[in-house]
Formats: sequence, C-alpha cells, structure tokens
Amino acid sequence: MNILCVGDVVGSAGCAHLEKVLPTVRRNYAVDVCIINGENSADGNGITRVSAERLFACGADAITTGNHVFRRPEAYDLLDEKNGVLRPANYPASAPGGGVFIVDKGRYRVAVINLLGLVYMDPLACPFEALDALLADPELPICRIVDFHAEATAEKKALGFYADGRVTAVLGTHTHVQTADEQILDGGTAFISDIGMTGPIRSVLGIRPELAVSKMKGKLPVRFAVADGACTMNAVLLTVDHKTGKTTEITRLDIR
Repeated sequence: MNILCVGDVVGSAGCAHLEKVLPTVRRNYAVDVCIINGENSADGNGITRVSAERLFACGADAITTGNHVFRRPEAYDLLDEKNGVLRPANYPASAPGGGVFIVDKGRYRVAVINLLGLVYMDPLACPFEALDALLADPELPICRIVDFHAEATAEKKALGFYADGRVTAVLGTHTHVQTADEQILDGGTAFISDIGMTGPIRSVLGIRPELAVSKMKGKLPVRFAVADGACTMNAVLLTVDHKTGKTTEITRLDIR
C-alpha cells in the first residue's frame, strides 16, 4: 500500500498548486491513501469549508491540522462533521471535532491521528499520553499514520521513538521546511522531522519575504500575505505492508 502525506498547504496558492499536480502524483505513484495538512489552507491562516473542499476535490482522503485550526470560527461546524478534517487529539474533549479518522478503502483501513506538540506551543494535554489513549482502542486499524504538528525537532523525534513499533509513521509538520532525516525506525515506524510545505518557493514559509523581514526587523505588527510565484509540493511517500502496518520505504518528494 502506498500512502502519500503532503506538507502544510499555504493559502490559495498552495491549494492551486495541489489542484495542478496532485492528481498526476496520485496516478504516477499508485497512491492508495492521501493525507494532507491543511491548517493554513485558507488565506490568512486557518482552514475553511472552501479550502477543505478544494483539498478533498484534488485527492485528499483525510486533512490534518495544527495550532491554527481554530483561527476561523466557520471551521467549527466543519470539524464537528468528522468527515475527514481533524484537529489535534490533545485538545480538550470539549473542542470541536476529533483527533483520529479512519480512512476505509475496503481492502484495508488506515487510522489518521493528529497531535500537537507542547514545546513553544499551546499548553495542551501531553501528546505522548494522548497517543497512548488512542492506541488503546482495540478497534483501531493496524495501519496508523501520526501527523505530529510541533515546533521542536527533539520533541518530534522523541515521539517517533516512543511510538516505534506501534504506529506506521510519525510525520512532523508545522515548520514548513522539509527535513532530510527520513528513516525507518527499528520497529518499522517511518519518521521524518518535517514533511515541509506546499506553497510559494520564493517566500518565508509561504509568506512574502519583505513582510517577514519587516516583522522580524521592526518588531511591529505586520499583516502577512501569501507570496506570489511558482510553488512546490513537499510530501513523503510511504510504502506500507497493510498486513503488519509496518513501513518498508519512505521517500521525500518535492513536486514543482
């Protein structure tokens, strides 16, 4: 089974690039399941029904998010529908939506799990304990993909080793820079610190460079805007034994 996991989509530019390249990528790599991080897919941060529908239309089977998921109040109803748009599982149970979604393809089923890191992030429940609680469900499919939306590389790697052998993959998102540390851990769990970003190449994490420079140099509030120009789609392709839930290969992709 081939599972494609796409890095943080930035604004309408990122959505448009996915619409252009993802159908061909799914076909060329014989992708069975596609998971996309869409927490920045709406212009100005967050996710909306419109941006989520664009991601589903071009090939997403599930959409993960992160610390910007609740930026848009209109996303609350979308999350509560539990139709494949997730929010991190370690938010309180009272928060809209849920942190796990089962992609059912008949022959095989894949559990998509979304978690948020704590280092330099919001003070939520422990992601390690939240993962343990989810994995205790006897009905959870053996193939389990974890999107760990976190700032600190050390926290991401620690969760990878903690989950090794119990999940199919622990894949970092949030920093918008694809890392070169993809590996398969001893227990058959694939890991990468960050999948990367889907958005403008000439940018600061998807934002117009001059705006990022102004913010960092001048220390005053700046209204960010998505950069113009050519885009890339950062992703990882996992080859998975659907009978054991182990990953046999992980490959980084940069589709321009």
